[in-house]
Amino acid sequence: MDYPIVTADGLKLHVQHWPASDPARGTVLIVHGLGEHIGRYAALAGRLNAWGWHAVGHDQRGHGRSDGARGALARRDALLQDLALVVDAVRAGLPSPVVLLGHSLGGLVAARFVAGGTEPNTRDAPWFREVDALVLSSPAFDPGMSATQKLLLAVLGALAPNVAVNNGLKPEWISRDAAIVDAYKTDALVHERVTPRLVRFIVDGAALVAERAGAWRVPTLLMWAGADRCVAPAGSRDFAVAAPRVLVQAQEFNICFHEIFNEPEKEEVFALLERWLAVRAN
Repeated sequence: MDYPIVTADGLKLHVQHWPASDPARGTVLIVHGLGEHIGRYAALAGRLNAWGWHAVGHDQRGHGRSDGARGALARRDALLQDLALVVDAVRAGLPSPVVLLGHSLGGLVAARFVAGGTEPNTRDAPWFREVDALVLSSPAFDPGMSATQKLLLAVLGALAPNVAVNNGLKPEWISRDAAIVDAYKTDALVHERVTPRLVRFIVDGAALVAERAGAWRVPTLLMWAGADRCVAPAGSRDFAVAAPRVLVQAQEFNICFHEIFNEPEKEEVFALLERWLAVRAN
């Protein structure tokens, strides 16, 4: 079942639901990465369904079938506000526990969303919502920007915050599976645009998540690719060291490229995810 959600500024977000058989164990809300769309997670959703979980996801604004200029943000916290609307819809219609699962940019969005509960002043943010657990897949905790790129961001962010440019990511970096790369290259819903305002959200969001790692309160499974070239693996490593081990389970897949669910070692990744979710199921 697919249905739209309308944002505060009037954009329609494409939402997709992969239902599980009743009685379901809970709901996993998937947040996709930069330039892609929720349809690329059908295989992951199928696994979740087989394990007894509903799977839901939305095309973030400026992506896939959702409205919005490609790679652009109208406001700094727009992706967080949009995610709050989807969480509300999930809470209203699907069973708990509700688990956020974010990949890459989606991992940063999900983590920044959860970080809203780690300090009193962000609890007043209109987008903050409680979730029951969090899964992070190669999150964009360190975009790997050079000093020159940071300087360029500062200049463009002030002069032209929503001028879209190429994101600089190569399709060959996402997976060592040639079929995955070929499908990505020919996917009409995939785009390569990014704006300074979106990059600023990534940089600032990553810094805040790192700052709040020690105060983490939500059970979290953090998995990342050790051979990642889309984001720097160091960001996940640093978060894993700083976060409370009683709450955050961390696993690096050393030889994997960015999309760990689409790598030759994916069965190891799925097995870890299945075990971790089973502990949190109804």
